[in-house]
Amino acid sequence: MNARQEILARIAEAHRAAPPPKLGYEDISREYRTASDSSLEALTELLIDRLVDYRALVRQCSNDDLGVTIAQALSERGADTVVADAGVEPSWMVKVPVDVLTDASAPDDQLSISQLETVDGVITGCAVAIAETGTLILDGSPGQGRRVLTLIPDYHLCVVFPDQIVADVPQALARLEATRPLTMISGPSATSDIELNRVEGVHGPRTLEVIIVQNAH
Repeated sequence: MNARQEILARIAEAHRAAPPPKLGYEDISREYRTASDSSLEALTELLIDRLVDYRALVRQCSNDDLGVTIAQALSERGADTVVADAGVEPSWMVKVPVDVLTDASAPDDQLSISQLETVDGVITGCAVAIAETGTLILDGSPGQGRRVLTLIPDYHLCVVFPDQIVADVPQALARLEATRPLTMISGPSATSDIELNRVEGVHGPRTLEVIIVQNAH
């Protein structure tokens, strides 16, 4: 008996000794949390804590100061050219001190991979932000754009509004359409080898910066 056969035999033996329950779909327990009594302030604080732990950069501002805050972030980044989806709120970009390339949903108006490789960053909104996991979820809606926009540029600036912050995964999934192209982002792109040497920017942006808007209207 080779190693593979031995492993499979042990698994089969374990199943015979303690067979899993034969539950129908409707009998599966769903006692996980589907709501939270945490305040928005507590959820925002938790989200920031998780984002920082993932090595993301975080800024907070009022809705009125959002355009200025975006401009400051890009200026401090030293960006010359950024890309934004055609659906991004125009007021976000009024004070942006750099060139902005626009990407649209129509194939003829989409930037090529080679063009995206030359930009310094991308600006997007998000659909949901999960406080418990520090995860931003983009669903391709206007202002978020195609998935490729957040995979190629080295810097991703994401804007989060208070009503987009939820406590945990069940609450987030309840707000999303499963048929949309969901992109889940938990910090900048990073991976580690077998010796746990962390490398950032391997399969996505090396730097994630999040602007959390307060008292939005």
